[in-house]
Amino acid sequence: MRLSRNRAGIGAGTDESRGFDHGTFSVMQAMRPEADLPVVQLSVRHDMDPSAHLLAGKALAPLRDEGILIMGSGLTYHNLRLWGPAATQPSAAFDAWLQNALVAKTSAEREAMLRNWTQAPAARVAHPREDHLLPLMVAIGAASEEAETCVYHQDEFMGSITASSFRFGEIRG
Repeated sequence: MRLSRNRAGIGAGTDESRGFDHGTFSVMQAMRPEADLPVVQLSVRHDMDPSAHLLAGKALAPLRDEGILIMGSGLTYHNLRLWGPAATQPSAAFDAWLQNALVAKTSAEREAMLRNWTQAPAARVAHPREDHLLPLMVAIGAASEEAETCVYHQDEFMGSITASSFRFGEIRG
């Protein structure tokens, strides 16, 4: 593994022996089955710090001007132990909070809410561990001054879960 510090002062390294995580290959395989698009995957930090992930997105933001897509994959509800009808209420409560935080707030308000996401209704039920939520924060950081749009919303995903997807800013390049 090679380690270095980038212009944003964030320590970074590469591990060429590690393959893509399912959050990358499952999305990219559906989008580009020909695998003809270069992809770089980032790992979430071990400390799971929301502020650090927002800052990582801000460091990546200039890449958008070069036509590079910054994508954070995950799910607005990710509790594999609580699935089915028992997930209906907590997934809806957390998704409603997320909709409000992402779509209805200013950039500063949105980031403040995300830094304190564990205070959201049903936060730890929806995400017992935040590893599937943090990629969203990187994407938000990369487009922090731009408007968010909910591009997908379903109240009965997999039969009972409320789930949403968002786009940040306009498509560039």
